[in-house]
Amino acid sequence: MNYYSQHPQAFAIAYINDLRGEILACPYLTINNLNRDFIDTKGFSVVFQRSEIAKVKRQFPFFKPYLDLALQPTCNAFYLNPLLLQKGSRVDPHIDRSLRSYCKTVEPPMVVSVLYLQVPPNLQGGELVLRNYKKQIGQIKPEINTLIYFQGDLTHSVKAVKTPGMRLSLVCEQYNLSENELEEIPEFAVESRTIKAKGK
Repeated sequence: MNYYSQHPQAFAIAYINDLRGEILACPYLTINNLNRDFIDTKGFSVVFQRSEIAKVKRQFPFFKPYLDLALQPTCNAFYLNPLLLQKGSRVDPHIDRSLRSYCKTVEPPMVVSVLYLQVPPNLQGGELVLRNYKKQIGQIKPEINTLIYFQGDLTHSVKAVKTPGMRLSLVCEQYNLSENELEEIPEFAVESRTIKAKGK
């Protein structure tokens, strides 16, 4: 893969509308539990290993078509999170390593997939900026129903949203971990400030 790829009209628009509604109505959706790079954002996270994909689909059936399409067969651990930005929200430059909270040796994911579910009309700001070290290699303006894949070791950020409305995406960090690393990662866990619903 090049540094990133874009796939417009990835799903039926009816599914995009349904997925957006389910995420916005989900009781887990609240102020983000992600790190300090995520400024004024909302979301929740689902951690799972490949062996538990069926369990994720049972608990969150609205994720099924996304998981069926987006998950890469070479990856065995995943960090899935809806990400909601509104006017004034931004994400500062970082490299994804969300599984580090469980296993300190985890390297960045192999790939990150992002599906855009809602974008304010006449959006100003909110672009996804990708960098390889200091060099900018992409600036992606979000468009509804576009699926993005980018290389997991890229530094990335989201520019501050300047217009009213919601910028909603579904992000999945996809890892290929060693057996020892997998033993430290939950088989299945939900991370949210609303409910501490972790379990195997």
